[in-house]
Amino acid sequence: MNVSILGTGNMAKGLAAVLSKSGFAVTLGSRDAAKARETAATLGATVSGASLKDAAAKSDVVILAVPFAAAAETIAAAGGLAGKVLVDITNPLTADYMGLTIGHSTSAAEEIRKLAPKAKVVKAFNTVFASVLSAGGKVGATPATVFIAGDDETANQAVAELAAKAGFNTLQAGGLKQARYLEPLAGLNIVLGYGKGHGTDIAPAWLFAA
Repeated sequence: MNVSILGTGNMAKGLAAVLSKSGFAVTLGSRDAAKARETAATLGATVSGASLKDAAAKSDVVILAVPFAAAAETIAAAGGLAGKVLVDITNPLTADYMGLTIGHSTSAAEEIRKLAPKAKVVKAFNTVFASVLSAGGKVGATPATVFIAGDDETANQAVAELAAKAGFNTLQAGGLKQARYLEPLAGLNIVLGYGKGHGTDIAPAWLFAA
């Protein structure tokens, strides 16, 4: 499976590294294609770089790995992403990371679906720290849990299979509006991990019956 990641930040690089080591061909996309290629060159032979539009065109699964505030511009530059499985990893956080900018009656994922109405939007990976990705997707010796929320069951399953192949535990959380719970959970991770000094191993590695 080919996977495209829109973004070149820490989360994008962490996901690219984990996925490429699991056998996926990964394309990083950026407004600056040269920067994407430069970043990709540090991540392994199966990671390449391209413009946002060219990266999106290469894969059926596209991961949106930019700040929520940049989502609209990124989706537009990528060509709208019609027909793609669009994995939203964003969290609508305030500048100090101590609060959400939206919630209760909507979520970042639901707003992104409005921006990409012809894509199959799935919320996933938003509760996993970039440093956990850099550690191979594990919290200590335990695979991190990737929560999956979306309204298209086929798309949900595709993301679950991708995450499982990359070594994560997965847990289906329900429809896309469950992102209203998953996004505050990511905020709690940040408060505990950084604000309270517990470190990034505080990230969820939930125990549940298979």
